[in-house]
Amino acid sequence: MAPARKAEDKAAVDAAAWMFNVVTSVGIIIVNKALMATHGFSFATTLTGMHFATTTLMTIILKMLGFVQPSHLPLPELLKFVVFANFSIVGMNISLMWNSVGFYQIAKLSMIPVSCLLEVVLDKIRYSRDTKLSIGVVLLGVGVCTVTDVSVNARGFIAAFIAVWSTSMQQYYVHYLQRKYSLSSFNLLAHTAPAQAASLLLLGPFLDFWLTNARVDKYDYKTASSIFIFLSCTIAVGTNLSQFICIGRFTAVSFQVLGHMKTILVLIMGFFFFGKENLNLQVVFGMFIAIVGMIWYGNASSKPGGKERRGHSLPTNKTET
Repeated sequence: MAPARKAEDKAAVDAAAWMFNVVTSVGIIIVNKALMATHGFSFATTLTGMHFATTTLMTIILKMLGFVQPSHLPLPELLKFVVFANFSIVGMNISLMWNSVGFYQIAKLSMIPVSCLLEVVLDKIRYSRDTKLSIGVVLLGVGVCTVTDVSVNARGFIAAFIAVWSTSMQQYYVHYLQRKYSLSSFNLLAHTAPAQAASLLLLGPFLDFWLTNARVDKYDYKTASSIFIFLSCTIAVGTNLSQFICIGRFTAVSFQVLGHMKTILVLIMGFFFFGKENLNLQVVFGMFIAIVGMIWYGNASSKPGGKERRGHSLPTNKTET
């Protein structure tokens, strides 16, 4: 009875962590769209630096209150993580600017097979046939939903390639560092957020000027836009934390697969906010395929042999509750 109870408790915590990530991720998308589209704040990299600065402030307060215990992360590991994470952020911003929406979505979809490859090569993970097929169904469904026009050029392809690999490496490293150094999500954020905040706040204004030909220091900070910036930074704390919690519990591949549920939710919300023109038969069909694939993946990967590590594994940190 005790093992069954423990499994139920883990499932409940997993569901809560995932819902926390979904709510904060969808929330920040809506706030950022309003901030950029309505209030003209187009400085995405600088805004991300603000997000990590706010997250750093949160971890400092939690340390002072005793909720974050002292921990150690070697400087070389921290630097590698920050390089991957910053290349991910910058690469995604440039990829979105230089590529069509269709190719940008294809690049995002390719993170799943890249994350699988990293787990197979670096962690010696072995996937069952059903798990592989379910991932393929998810990719097909989300592709049908989101991919429309597809055009690519050399510089756009390079930006997308860097974005995909750096994002996949950053997400893999979250799980890797938590296991190897027994770090909780709060601990890992306390190490990485200050370095990301400092580097992005230094790099962001120059990169944003290059991308938008506008200076963040010349932006007209009115009351409404300042409120949206504050909301974006506040929600980002939850987004950053929930990402680390979910990857720590689910691994990067599962996070990517389940992450496409957010894409489905954004499409559904678009239907409610903007009407039926945003929801045609192709989108509905793609949603159905993707949801079937996600359910199949959850069932297949949880079965014995569905997704298992060959050989020795790294030490695993205590599960967060």
